[in-house]
Amino acid sequence: MQSAGPRPWGFLVTPRWLGLAALIATLSTVMVGLGLWQLDRYHQRSTINARIDAATAASAAPIEAALPAPAPGGGAAPDATTAWTMVTVTGVYDPAHELLARGRTVDGRVGFEVLTPLRRPDGSAVLVDRGWLPPAPAGMGARPDVPAAPTGPVTVVGRVHLTESRSGGVDQVNGQPEVRRIGVPAIARTLPYPVYGAYLLLDTQTPAAGARLVTVPVAHENAAQNAGYVVQWWLLAGIVLVGFGYLARREAADRREATNRRGAAHQRGPADRGAAGGPGGPSTMDEGGPHNVRDIVSA
Repeated sequence: MQSAGPRPWGFLVTPRWLGLAALIATLSTVMVGLGLWQLDRYHQRSTINARIDAATAASAAPIEAALPAPAPGGGAAPDATTAWTMVTVTGVYDPAHELLARGRTVDGRVGFEVLTPLRRPDGSAVLVDRGWLPPAPAGMGARPDVPAAPTGPVTVVGRVHLTESRSGGVDQVNGQPEVRRIGVPAIARTLPYPVYGAYLLLDTQTPAAGARLVTVPVAHENAAQNAGYVVQWWLLAGIVLVGFGYLARREAADRREATNRRGAAHQRGPADRGAAGGPGGPSTMDEGGPHNVRDIVSA
């Protein structure tokens, strides 16, 4: 009975190839997972951009309709869907509790943002980011010349901005309260009245805001970057899997070729032995033996 030949793909179950397959499976799984994470980030950022665009097109709502009620030390933070909503509020600025947010960048330049509480008729307040200001000629360490807030009642239209993460407390720098990141709870604890749990980015103001203050732009999220990362990670996962298949095919082809060479060598072997000692080969009588009857007799 003829025995079965070697399996051409049997090497895949050897320890070396099983280890390589496990490594490839792990790498491709991680890459697909990273692609899914970036896809989720893409959807999140796209949602934020859609919210910004929708708020730009919508009419401003009264602040009490958009934000939870103010409270001492800061009211409840609104949910993420409220961010960038356009609201309107009327009140009087409180310059005595004005503060600066330092290290803020607008159009590639680093400066300050001016935060001034706006007192409402009911005694509560909302922090208004009145705009961006370049540093003093002496640099960021010097106190800038801040334009005074309007006196008397003003009506502000602005976008709801959620409190910033990783915010610290309020520092005193050159006699002026400053923050690095705008954390409404930390600022609200320094104010003597109830405050809303989010602040406003000033869009328009009546009467008009000072000309030296630059309106802080609302930047769209770079969702296209995350989409590019999705393609990158999934493409890498595909390359890894295809590469494993290519290596396996080459190994199988090399093994088949080696098997064919051994089979050809085995088939040539008997023919070569027959040519050396078979019927057509040299007779033992020619190698020193008697050649004819005369030789035998003479012997």
